[in-house]
Amino acid sequence: MSQPVAPHPNRARIGRPIGKLIFSTFYRGAALHPERVPVTGPVILVANHAAFLDGPLVFGLAPRPVSFLVKQEAFSGFFGWTIRNVGQIPIDRSVGDRAALASATAVLERGGAVGIFPEGNRGDGEVQQVNAGAAWIALRTEAQIVPVAVLGTRVPGAGKDDWPSLRSRLLVDFGDTFRLVIDPAVPGRDRLRLASEQLRDALASHVRRSRVENGASTDVH
Repeated sequence: MSQPVAPHPNRARIGRPIGKLIFSTFYRGAALHPERVPVTGPVILVANHAAFLDGPLVFGLAPRPVSFLVKQEAFSGFFGWTIRNVGQIPIDRSVGDRAALASATAVLERGGAVGIFPEGNRGDGEVQQVNAGAAWIALRTEAQIVPVAVLGTRVPGAGKDDWPSLRSRLLVDFGDTFRLVIDPAVPGRDRLRLASEQLRDALASHVRRSRVENGASTDVH
């Protein structure tokens, strides 16, 4: 079996200022509580997902370089070339993409940061369900997890493919770190299910709290 290929750490490091520039020029992006993200060591950012701009926004405003798992369909044309060269990882969502999960694991094992939208697809961003990939990686690496609430990228009443107006206020709210704590005596499949539920509960709770505390601020253009 070939060794997993992780993006070179410099790629995300170089791409991050570009994202930051975009979200300070075309939009009014703001990071809340970035100090909650550990500055060193393996960490997984798990975020809610409602719109196209969620990934670029978190990537640009995170306080450290992050390699996101991104659907493989996005890796075409100029945009695909760009995200590959800023250290993002393609994942085939139609199967259990072990190569993508192995690449993300390799990033964490060298002390890097990985970003995951555990809902899998863009929805209402309320985190009603999650896929098992994020929990699987977290259990395997024992990485710390930071829940991330993304607000403002999807205007109420708009579709998942619509973009917010230029100069809209977009927020990335970083929550408190946690680790998945599951009894090791629990069988593997049940352990993964319980870990996924624990992760979903933590992320959904953070998103709900952030909407209450910051929701109104994203309506100001």
